[in-house]
Amino acid sequence: MINTDHIPQTEIAIQVQGISKSYGKIKALKGIDLQVKRGEIFGFLGPNGAGKTTTIRCMLDMIRPDGGKIMLLGVNPQIDPVAVQTKTGYLPGEMQYYDNMTSEAQLHFFNDMRGVRAKWSYVRELSERFALDLHQPIKNLSKGNKQKIGVIQALMHQPELLLLDEPTIGLDPLMQQEVMSLLREANEAGTTIFFSSHIMSEVESLAERVAIIRSGEIVELTNTEQLTHTTVNRISIRFKRPSDYSGLAKLPGVEILSHADQTNLTLQVTGDMELLIRSLGNLPVYDLKTEHLSLEEVFLTYYKK
Repeated sequence: MINTDHIPQTEIAIQVQGISKSYGKIKALKGIDLQVKRGEIFGFLGPNGAGKTTTIRCMLDMIRPDGGKIMLLGVNPQIDPVAVQTKTGYLPGEMQYYDNMTSEAQLHFFNDMRGVRAKWSYVRELSERFALDLHQPIKNLSKGNKQKIGVIQALMHQPELLLLDEPTIGLDPLMQQEVMSLLREANEAGTTIFFSSHIMSEVESLAERVAIIRSGEIVELTNTEQLTHTTVNRISIRFKRPSDYSGLAKLPGVEILSHADQTNLTLQVTGDMELLIRSLGNLPVYDLKTEHLSLEEVFLTYYKK
């Protein structure tokens, strides 16, 4: 976990300390701690039901946590939610619309709710980039086009902070790339971006840091590059002759993935490889190949039973 305690409070966009939330007997969040710097792109990974949406809704005071502290852009959302929401663009996992409205009327509605902060020329630019017909009634739109409206309403007032819950869900690959481009542009203009996703390639290409949440707890918080290049490795080993390598499986963090015969072996190593390297020194190794796992493969290691 990266220690950001030294960062001045004025440079912190999101401060979450020990928040917990239960729905009856179900503990959705179990003491979440997060800190996101201003101007950062932060990925929040986890499968459905892990606590991603609950965390974001607590940040915006849409639901109240049972305990803990939250500050967004230096403001406590429980004390002044309007101030927070004025500076924030939010895309929920499931947007609700007035189906009889056109896309244009719905976006005007969202803009009015925010005090007419968006420049309509920018709204038209976004709709053109998404190839969205603003004059179609929403009830006639596909799921993907409805998602485009949600992305536009989050971006259109050019907020200081974006909280996005699965921003590309339902979009085709070209539109997914367009969303990624827009988020990069917003970030270059100074916007802090916090987005949840289960699409690993998105997080890997966009986020500077990532948190993985499992069953309401943060199980990893680190730089994206560090997570993919140092945490988990896959190692393929070929021996000069049939060998007894059963002792390798007893080493901490080592898992045998495949062993077709006594001369070929594939391992997955989580964490430090020093003990493995020492043990291999006693075996007749012919060659060895190390492969860094993708973010998706790393993610799956945290959810294996």
